[in-house]
Amino acid sequence: VQLQASGGGLVQAGNSLRLSCAGTGRTFSRDGMGWFRQAPGNEREFVASISWSGGRTSYADSVKGRFTVTRDNAKNTMYLQMNTLKPEDTAVYYCAARVAGWATGDVGDYDYWGQGTLVTVSS
Repeated sequence: VQLQASGGGLVQAGNSLRLSCAGTGRTFSRDGMGWFRQAPGNEREFVASISWSGGRTSYADSVKGRFTVTRDNAKNTMYLQMNTLKPEDTAVYYCAARVAGWATGDVGDYDYWGQGTLVTVSS
């Protein structure tokens, strides 16, 4: 069972990136899922979450209005569209799944984690 995050890279401030999180080994279609990020020297922090149906989403204040989380259960994949990127968005981004549970902003609630993908935003 694995979550594979991809799509990170180096971009200039103001540009966009789309991250993907593909699940293998089991279906994640009934799981709450989330995106978190960790900058060097900082703790892992909540970015966005999405319910199993995609009908409920939640965002950290720092990304609200710029980031959009979606999912395609037929593809067992979650996405994070990141627009108007800022240098302070630079971090390793992780996706996570909470088995048959509500998507939350708490790192400790999640059961599966992807390996992370690095996003670097230059000024």
